[in-house]
Amino acid sequence: MSGGVEPETPPGSSSGGSTPVGGKPPRHHLTSIRHCASSARIAAATADFDLDSGTLSLISPTDIRPGFLPVFRSGSCADIGTKSYMEDEHVCVDNLIEHLGVRTPVIPAPGAFYGVFDGHGGTDAACFVRKNLLRFIIEDGHFPSSIEKAIRSAFVRADHAIADSHSLDRNSGTTALTALIFGRTLLVANAGDCRAVLGKRGRAVELSRDHKPSCRSEKIRIENLGGTVFDGYLNGQLSVARAIGDWHVKGSKGSISPLTAEPEFQEVRLTEEDEFLIIGCDGLWDVMTSQCAVTMVRKELMAHNDPERCSQELVQEALRRNSCDNLTVVVVCFASDPPPQIEVPRFRVRRSISMEGLHMLKGALDSNA
Repeated sequence: MSGGVEPETPPGSSSGGSTPVGGKPPRHHLTSIRHCASSARIAAATADFDLDSGTLSLISPTDIRPGFLPVFRSGSCADIGTKSYMEDEHVCVDNLIEHLGVRTPVIPAPGAFYGVFDGHGGTDAACFVRKNLLRFIIEDGHFPSSIEKAIRSAFVRADHAIADSHSLDRNSGTTALTALIFGRTLLVANAGDCRAVLGKRGRAVELSRDHKPSCRSEKIRIENLGGTVFDGYLNGQLSVARAIGDWHVKGSKGSISPLTAEPEFQEVRLTEEDEFLIIGCDGLWDVMTSQCAVTMVRKELMAHNDPERCSQELVQEALRRNSCDNLTVVVVCFASDPPPQIEVPRFRVRRSISMEGLHMLKGALDSNA
């Protein structure tokens, strides 16, 4: 593919479509920056941008109420689980400006980027997407004026790059879920069955939809495009309805396929109540509800305030619940301090019983004597 894409083949992967059956393939070092940006630095660097309607709405320091500015600090954990090899990948960038360095384009506000990529049919697709997707977003002509268009274009570009590559297995595929944050604006993009869940003062708010073939809207989309859903599998082959790669299912480039790489989006404006974000592959969500995960993370943060330990505990709990898949979890906190104790107001209620009720109660007690 043109555009300077340099696909890299991970060790243990091949272009012939073979899948490793031995032990866990070598993992690549993730470019991961653990940086907690100070509120003063965020306020100083944030600029005022007027964007088109329907795009990511960036903010200026005057838009932020005194006392709240998000800081980005994250922790991650990945485990092979019961599988014979690992196909998950993930990325954590707590400070985009530092991460991009001299390559930094005009970044509209201090930001962060996180992603989880659940591979299948080999490691090629997940490794390639983890290494290149953020670069594709930043290099897109729509960035930063229309972040959503830039992300959508980047997903499709990564998909086509795998199809065009001579060093990657084009039959390998991956789901992709990313979270891009600028200032107080969080934009989640999802293609597949990974999930993003926001912890909002102890309440779980799902920011993505699991793209399973049996999901009603996905099933309708698949069948309208000539595909079928059999026993929960798209065309009897894949357990996801959206993915990057998998060109043995999509056919040739340019043809209409029920399997798409285009993501769905969810945008939220972070407030003081939004304490953390959990993104994870389906190995976690197959055995745990979103609310259970939020409750666990909040309790752990109140105890030690360490997102890394929170992600590890979620993975260990999923293993205890007999998850049968690779496990990858990223926990992103939006404050330096741990979540506050939730106080439940006590109401003074006057309890009384009528004489008639008292007689009825006495009669019932007497009859049971």
